[in-house]
Amino acid sequence: MRNILLVIFVLFAAQPLLQAQETPYYFLPVRVVDGDTLPYIKLSPVEVFDFRILKTQRDINRNNKLIRNVKKVYPWAKLAGQKLVEYETVLSHVESDREKRRIMKEIEQQIQDEYGGELRKLTISQGKILIKLIDRETGNTSYNLVEDFRGIFVAFFYQSFARIFGYNLKITYEPEGEDRNIEVIVRMIESGMI
Repeated sequence: MRNILLVIFVLFAAQPLLQAQETPYYFLPVRVVDGDTLPYIKLSPVEVFDFRILKTQRDINRNNKLIRNVKKVYPWAKLAGQKLVEYETVLSHVESDREKRRIMKEIEQQIQDEYGGELRKLTISQGKILIKLIDRETGNTSYNLVEDFRGIFVAFFYQSFARIFGYNLKITYEPEGEDRNIEVIVRMIESGMI
């Protein structure tokens, strides 16, 4: 009798544990593929960056310096791209070459007054990165931009002057080649990761 009472007591005590738990149901969209019903879940896109693993402290420092320099000059390159679009629309409505030259000199003076002091503070490596990023943003080398807006003589003068200080205005941006690390950093900046 005692055993029967013990079994009945255990059954009543364990009854809440034996009841089915209520779980919320989620309805998923499905697709039928070759007769099988498969759940269809949309995932947000994820970008994978292929930064290589750096082994030496020298490589780590060099990479940190590159990140710092790109973060400093990338806003300038974006601004250059925006200003280029703005100035191209202004110049597209001008008929005569004389008027275009006058407007370009005004624009150049305005840029010099507004941004010249800050741009002079850039280091040589930051300036080289800026030249490449301007090519990335505009699709034209800095030399071609100067040549289009100011003429071939001024472009030649600027190129000659830039070569004295180690710059090359004709350099192009190669996101799959030499500038792969810069491209990865820019994409990380655009996605808000750094």
